[in-house]
Amino acid sequence: MTAPGSDPSSAPDGDAHRAIEAVWRIESARLIAGLTRLVRDLGLAEELAQDALVAALEQWPATGVPRNPGAWLMATAKHRAIDLIRRQQRLERKIVELGHELESDRARAASESDAALDAVLEDTADHIEDDLLRLVFTACHPVLATEARVALTLRLLGGLTTREIARAYLVPEPTVAQRITRAKRTLAEAHVPFEVPRGAELASRLSSVLEVVYLIFNEGYAATAGDDWMRPALCEEALRLGRILAELARDEPEVHGLVGLMEIQASRAAARTGPDGVPVLLLDQDRGRWDHVLIRRGLAALVQTERLVAQSGTGLGPYALQAALAACHARARTPEETDWRRIAELYAELAGLTPSPVVELNRAVALGMAYGPAAGLDLVDQLVDEPALKGYHLLPTVRGDLLFKLGRFDEARQEFERAAELTRNGRERAVLLGRAADCGPP
Repeated sequence: MTAPGSDPSSAPDGDAHRAIEAVWRIESARLIAGLTRLVRDLGLAEELAQDALVAALEQWPATGVPRNPGAWLMATAKHRAIDLIRRQQRLERKIVELGHELESDRARAASESDAALDAVLEDTADHIEDDLLRLVFTACHPVLATEARVALTLRLLGGLTTREIARAYLVPEPTVAQRITRAKRTLAEAHVPFEVPRGAELASRLSSVLEVVYLIFNEGYAATAGDDWMRPALCEEALRLGRILAELARDEPEVHGLVGLMEIQASRAAARTGPDGVPVLLLDQDRGRWDHVLIRRGLAALVQTERLVAQSGTGLGPYALQAALAACHARARTPEETDWRRIAELYAELAGLTPSPVVELNRAVALGMAYGPAAGLDLVDQLVDEPALKGYHLLPTVRGDLLFKLGRFDEARQEFERAAELTRNGRERAVLLGRAADCGPP
């Protein structure tokens, strides 16, 4: 028997367990969300879902995967809920409220007909979307620290094991397990309701949800540490979560803006590294290797964002503006066709909306491309003493690039060497040291 929380694919009977793993990835978020609505306890809901997974691992290799595996898992988890409630002699009120429904599920699930399982799923179909959206807002609640929100979201909504999350973020597995445990305890102690916030609270809570999804994507798109430039699995997971969120919150423009941004950025994945894994900068990439299906999806999401913004009479939000920036690159067939003046204008809008030294640094790059390296360097030099950029390796990287273009090679070499010392990514360090060498000997 495989213990709760373990990786199903590691068990024997490989084909059956790979099928179970695939089903779990698809169904776990819905399962946990539906159970949380019933028992009103996120930790207990996950335990019940894991119990159902264990039952599947025990039974499916012998009996085969049911025609409706999601309904089977939900019915099994509900049965475990009944047993647990009775055994612990608590939650009597919930037994009264849920008893008829759960006993009915037990009777139908015990029948030999797959139609009975379909009926169970149909009974909960009306709740699934609402339950998933509630689970998103719960896992990303701002009462949790950022790293806890990320870990809990990947665990509950992504169906990733603690081992997989730890591997993705290059941290010890016990650290991830502790973050998840503490997060669930914090939510319980804070009495965070399992609900979608309303009114003014929705906007602030939604920003937390989008932040978590984009943090996951960015860690996959440009890994902060380790020897790999990218971690595609995290990008794919963030995209999946973003697409689900866009279906659940169809009238929220920033949701579509974030999805558009991630789709367009993900479209470059195949071109961002060479055959040896060395990073390839945007302007040096083979644009024929960009995924044009993802680009079309991203541009369509941006159009949807702009339509919703026009209907509401508001301006583009931060993610929509970043999607518009990414679209400028996606629409350019060659680097020379890139509309750098428009990019500089968009960064100015973004800086006005969400002032940030990092945004200003990106604007400096655009100014350098649009109006010459001296224009970009003027802005970068104003950021050198910015406390928030102390230790940020991209500041000396950008400054070194602008100095190199101005023919100030000794200064450029020093900046690239400093950037190489600051980065924690091995691939990026090699590129920066190579650029330093291109500046000539000291």
